[in-house]
Amino acid sequence: MIILRKFFNVLQRTNRVGLENEKPRQQWVEKVLTDLPTGLRLLDAGAGEQQYKKYCSHLDYVSQDFAQYDGQGDTSGLQTGSWDNSGLDIVCDITDIPEPDASFDVIVCTEVFEHLPNPVLALQEFSRLLKKDGQLILTAPFCSLTHFAPYHFCTGFNKYFYEKNLGDCGFDLQVIETNGNYFEYIAQEIRRIEDVAMKFSHKKHPNIFQRMSIFVLLGMLRKMSATDDGSQDILCFGYHVVAGKR
Repeated sequence: MIILRKFFNVLQRTNRVGLENEKPRQQWVEKVLTDLPTGLRLLDAGAGEQQYKKYCSHLDYVSQDFAQYDGQGDTSGLQTGSWDNSGLDIVCDITDIPEPDASFDVIVCTEVFEHLPNPVLALQEFSRLLKKDGQLILTAPFCSLTHFAPYHFCTGFNKYFYEKNLGDCGFDLQVIETNGNYFEYIAQEIRRIEDVAMKFSHKKHPNIFQRMSIFVLLGMLRKMSATDDGSQDILCFGYHVVAGKR
């Protein structure tokens, strides 16, 4: 039984459906940042552990975060276990950053909006801080499980959030790209079933028949994702956005 369990684990890893959430997002952010002209002043808003600082060596990089999350949170939902806020340049609320008007050329804000009680106020602050024709680089989930609780206030955002609120806050939407699709997202959650069941349903590891069912479902979702034609409009991992300040 142990050998069969390991065999199905290997088979599931060779089928990548549902596993490509974080990597495409990181690659997209890396490319956008590295393509920026040298010398621009950039604010990494909600920088956390500053994972994208390494792509900003050619820029005047400034990091900001409220620095209250410690990796444990209130222990509900998904937590990281540890979180390093050291090294931040500015510790403050993201809606009230102590910098002058029009003091940045670029603002990047990645996977932060779901953790803000009012993300529109953050957009208004970004509009104040950016120079005319400055760029705002955003990513946020379309749908997310509870994480970083108690600092999780919204499960996600669809394209209409950006189209409406960016325009209202003085931005022109330049790029909006989806990450993943319906089938990829469902596959991601199917892969998560065992961990969630162990934690919340007090179940043992799935038996061989249950693992076979998961394997078959993932294979079906991989084929459906390969021929997908628009399912990202109803569900995806998230959006990648670039907007220009008017």
